[in-house]
Amino acid sequence: MKHDTIEKNIGLMALLMVVAVSIGGLTQIVPLFFQDVTNNPVEGMKPRSALELEGRDIYIANGCVGCHSQMIRPFRAETERYGHYSVAGESVWDHPFLWGSKRTGPDLARVGGRYSDDWHRAHLYNPRNVVPESIMPAYPFLVERTLDGKETAKKMEVLRTLGVPYTDADIAGAKEAVKGKTEMDALVAYLQGLGTLIKSKR
Repeated sequence: MKHDTIEKNIGLMALLMVVAVSIGGLTQIVPLFFQDVTNNPVEGMKPRSALELEGRDIYIANGCVGCHSQMIRPFRAETERYGHYSVAGESVWDHPFLWGSKRTGPDLARVGGRYSDDWHRAHLYNPRNVVPESIMPAYPFLVERTLDGKETAKKMEVLRTLGVPYTDADIAGAKEAVKGKTEMDALVAYLQGLGTLIKSKR
């Protein structure tokens, strides 16, 4: 078949493009469904606590993922700065995943345990108190907002249907686990849990 035949026939060109993209997509994507490393959680991984789960939702609601990625690429410059590169098994229970695609602020995939709870609280309350050149917005209202836990158990039930291994006891105790805590408490708990399973070799 000559090129000019394809180029002059838009319908044929569109059909051949769809076929080419489909074949390429199948050869790239389908094998991932059969690789244990992409479907199985990292060894020792536990589901997020009720407070961490609420913190994750606060992270999403306040747009943190717009400026912070949670995926360290396997490049020397990244692993020297942030720690061990991210692996698929760390995100297997994330719905939706929060890898991000933009870094206005640093990557947070391994931020857990790097700073104290007090540091995080001060930083979230007013980032310039900790990092003078920071352009991150302040979130002082997180201290004033209290969680009631009314929806936490439902969130855990939904995640369980998606494969997150929450137990009946986890779900039953969810409301009490978060009741009376502030949004600041929840967000700090979430941040402190990020990336603690894989230790950096730095």
